[in-house]
Amino acid sequence: MARTRVAVLLSGRGTNLQSLIDAHQDDYEIVLVASNIVDAPGLGIAKAAGIATFAQSHKALDRAAFDTLIDGQLRAHGVEAIALAGYMRILSDGFVAGWAGRMVNIHPSLLPLYKGLDTHARAIEAGDAQAGCSIHIVTAGLDDGPVIARASVPIMPWDTPDTLAARVLIEEHRLYPRALAQWVRTLGA
Repeated sequence: MARTRVAVLLSGRGTNLQSLIDAHQDDYEIVLVASNIVDAPGLGIAKAAGIATFAQSHKALDRAAFDTLIDGQLRAHGVEAIALAGYMRILSDGFVAGWAGRMVNIHPSLLPLYKGLDTHARAIEAGDAQAGCSIHIVTAGLDDGPVIARASVPIMPWDTPDTLAARVLIEEHRLYPRALAQWVRTLGA
């Protein structure tokens, strides 16, 4: 069975990209890493792994034009599914519709709690006993699609947003490769 051709979109360090690469999954092959930040460290991780990259600043283009540019790159590389991994751009409705059901995101909270930013601080401030990460299908609503996998960690009395984020990130690295592999198997069904 052929592996699903996946693109990873990122804006930062690329630690989740590294976990996807290190997993050596039989179900997917990362064929492109694209970023809206031209010097995102994650691009270096992709290049070191021999994965094609595309980087373009979004600042000179409106949202729809930028997403059209990214879409062209995805299609030129034969991408079949997209994994967002720290991609800090809200996608246009047209882009989301064009990839409907074929795009997932990892988010650092137990969705539907704490959509958007500052998830760890918000969980601590709320007095939650647990925090974690969720992988969800991307829809037009911010962090609003169906959750396909999640992992949790306890919030400790001494936690700060940074200490909690570090523990959640460990779970993200464990969860994302496994969940992505399971999800891409459903695309061919």
